[in-house]
Amino acid sequence: MSEKDSLVARTLRIINVLKGKTLSGLSNTEIANATKIPAPTVSRILAAMVDEGFAVHLDNGRYALGIRMLQIAQSHTEEMDKGKIRIAELEQRVYAGSR
Repeated sequence: MSEKDSLVARTLRIINVLKGKTLSGLSNTEIANATKIPAPTVSRILAAMVDEGFAVHLDNGRYALGIRMLQIAQSHTEEMDKGKIRIAELEQRVYAGSR
């Protein structure tokens, strides 16, 4: 397996194809076709993702991104908001010092 097609790279491709499919999800076959990853490999990766909370197996048999992905996105947003506040504080200090 090449570095480009490593297990990590395959997992990231699956995450990418699942984005925006939270309500309806995608089937294993749809994911395999979209990512060009063999269906048995998709199944193994999805099983691990479900176990870790990064994906969910919907009632309709399809897969969607799980709560862990939302938690990561939310943490990222909160960190960026803190960064924006810090930048604004620094800008105020620079502006106050330039008077």
